[in-house]
Amino acid sequence: MNNTLSLFQLCDTNFPNGSFSQSFGLETYIQKDIVHDSESFLKWLRVYVHEQLAYADGLAAKVVYEALEAEDLEKVWEMDRLLKVQNLARESRDGTQRMGDSMLNMAEAIYGFDQLVTYRQQIRDKQAFGHPAVVFTIAGYQLQVEKETTILYYLYSTIIGLVQNAVRAIPLGQTNGQQIVYQFQKDLQQVTNKIIHMDEAEFGVVSPGLELGQMQHERVGIRIFSS
Repeated sequence: MNNTLSLFQLCDTNFPNGSFSQSFGLETYIQKDIVHDSESFLKWLRVYVHEQLAYADGLAAKVVYEALEAEDLEKVWEMDRLLKVQNLARESRDGTQRMGDSMLNMAEAIYGFDQLVTYRQQIRDKQAFGHPAVVFTIAGYQLQVEKETTILYYLYSTIIGLVQNAVRAIPLGQTNGQQIVYQFQKDLQQVTNKIIHMDEAEFGVVSPGLELGQMQHERVGIRIFSS
């Protein structure tokens, strides 16, 4: 079995992790007409991935992978909690938790890894919250996929969901969406390389503008996304 392909299953746009209902503040920028076409969306996406996703989910994936290598599960649960509390926007925080729960349910059913079962028990015992970056990284580690590839695939799965949501919300054509995914491949590699060389102390260094956009989404009058 090709373990890398097994992990790539979690990146499928049809994978039921709930990402189709989350925009993570993108809809706020659409409502303000800051994002209105392929070019403006690509600009937003670059800022989101380089300035927020990298320093939160991406860095957490690196730390979690290294903690699993060191058999330090307490560090894994610590990162789960930090991912929850550093996310200041309530909708994004709650939406991410729901996505983590959905991904964990499916990953448990598909792979059945003991560490996923343990993660579920931690959540039931209220010692963890659940986050897709943690679930994805546990799956990647257990499938013996390299750390860099695991991080890269997680970033890819995130932007795929955002691109599909942009296609619906701006709206963009499907061809435009696929062109953006293609153009963004170099960015994904750059961000992965940056994450690999990050220090854990950099966790949570995110763009205030993006956080404000995510908070403001709660008051957007007409919307199709939960965050």
